Amino acid sequence: MKQNNVSPSLTLLALAISAFAIGSTEFISVGLLPMIVETFNVSLAQAGLTVSIYALGVTVGAPILTILTGQINRKKLMIGIMLTFIIGNILAAVAINFPMLLAGRIISALAHGIFMSVSTVIAADVVAPSKRASAIAIMFTGLTVATVTGVPLGTFIGQQMGWHFSFWFIVVVGVIGLIADAWLIPKELPSPGRITSKGILRILRSKELMFALLATAFGYGGTFAAYTYLSPLLEKYVGYSANGVVVLLIVYGIMVAIGNTVGGKLTNRNPLSALLKMFIGLLGALLFLFFTVQHFYLGTLGVLMMGIFAFMNVPGLQLYIVQLAEEKAPSDILLASALNISAFNIGITLGASVGGQITSRVGLLYTPLGGAGMVFIAILLIIQLQRWNKTNVKL
Repeated sequence: MKQNNVSPSLTLLALAISAFAIGSTEFISVGLLPMIVETFNVSLAQAGLTVSIYALGVTVGAPILTILTGQINRKKLMIGIMLTFIIGNILAAVAINFPMLLAGRIISALAHGIFMSVSTVIAADVVAPSKRASAIAIMFTGLTVATVTGVPLGTFIGQQMGWHFSFWFIVVVGVIGLIADAWLIPKELPSPGRITSKGILRILRSKELMFALLATAFGYGGTFAAYTYLSPLLEKYVGYSANGVVVLLIVYGIMVAIGNTVGGKLTNRNPLSALLKMFIGLLGALLFLFFTVQHFYLGTLGVLMMGIFAFMNVPGLQLYIVQLAEEKAPSDILLASALNISAFNIGITLGASVGGQITSRVGLLYTPLGGAGMVFIAILLIIQLQRWNKTNVKL
C-alpha cells in the first residue's frame, strides 16, 4: 500500500541503505584489527573487544529499546536511530584512544539493536499483507550487500588511508540512509503500542524458547571464534598479503550471501531439520579449517566453506523462534524476535571472547576449534528441540 504518496519500493530502498550502513559497521573491525593493535598498542584479544562489545551493545539494546520505544512514531524513531548510529561512528572515527573507540562502538550498537526490530515492522507495514515476507527480504538485502562489499571496502579504505577513514566511510553511508529515511518513510505508520518487560519473563519460562535462543547463540556465534580473528589468521598462517585478505573477504562475503539465500529456502518447510543439517555442515567446515589453515589452497577452501555455512542458519533460527513464540507466547512474538536478535549478538560476543581467550592462552591457530565446540553444543540443543517437537506432535 502507499502512504503519503511514497512508493513502498522507495521506502524499502531507504531501509536497505540504512541496513547497509548498519551491516557494514557491525563487522568492520574484523578487517581493521591489525591496524587497531598497532595504533593503540593493545593486544589482539583486546582489539577483538571492538567486535564483542559491539555485539554486547546490540544484545542489551534490542529488547530494552524495543520495550521503551513501542509507542513512538516509527518515522521519528528511525530518524533518531540513524542519528545515534552516525554519532557513534563519528566518535569511533575521531577516537584518540582505545576506550574512546569502544565508546563509539557501544553507541552504534545500541542503534543497531533497535534498528533490526523497527525496520522489520516498517517493511511489513508499507506493503500489502501478501507481500510482507518479500518486503522484509528486500530490506535485509542491505545487510547481505554490506557483508559482500561494505566490510571489504571498509577494510581496503583502512589499509590505504588509515582505519579512522573506514568509520568516516560508514558515517557517509549512514547520512545517506538518514536522508533517505527522512524522505521516504511514511509519516503515519502503526506502532506496536505498549510492550512490557513481563513478556521477557513469559518467554524465558518456556524451556523450548530458551533452548531455541541458546541454539541461536551457540550455533550462530561459533563462527565468530574464528571469523573475528580471520585477518591475522589469513596473514600469519594461510599466507595472504594485506591486499589478498581484502580480496578473500569479498569472496567470503559472496559465499555468505549464497549460504544465506540457500538457508532461507531450505528452512521454509521444516526449520529444525534444516538447522540440524546446517550446523553439522558448519561444524565440519570449522574442523576442516582447523586442520588445513597452514596450507594455502586447502586453508582458502576452509574459509570459503565456513562462509557458506556461517549465516545459512540465520533465516531458520529467526523463523523458528517466531513460530515457537506463536505457539508458546502468542502475545510476545515481537519481543521474542527481539530477544533472538540479542541471542545472535550474545553468540557474537561469546564467540569473539572464546576466540580471544584461545588466542592469548593457546594460540591464534586454534580459534576454529573453539568455534567447532560451540556449534557442537548447538547441535545437541537442536536434537533436544526435535525430541520435544515429536512429543508435542504425538500428544
